[in-house]
Amino acid sequence: MATNLHLDDRLVEQARVLGKHRTKREAVTEALLEYVRYREQLKILDLAGTIDFDPEYDYKAERMRDLRRIPKDPAP
Repeated sequence: MATNLHLDDRLVEQARVLGKHRTKREAVTEALLEYVRYREQLKILDLAGTIDFDPEYDYKAERMRDLRRIPKDPAP
């Protein structure tokens, strides 16, 4: 998709150099990917306070139960 944008050339060049990208396009694409990942991660904060905590849950016991399922001498 061809798109014409007016971008700050110094900022794009700085991003290209810092990210060790060969082209401005690579730098802008990487910047957009990071932006989208960051925004998606922020959605996790919306879950704060919405998940019930079980004070009886023993994560150490669960971990040991899981470890007992792993074979001691796995076949090649």
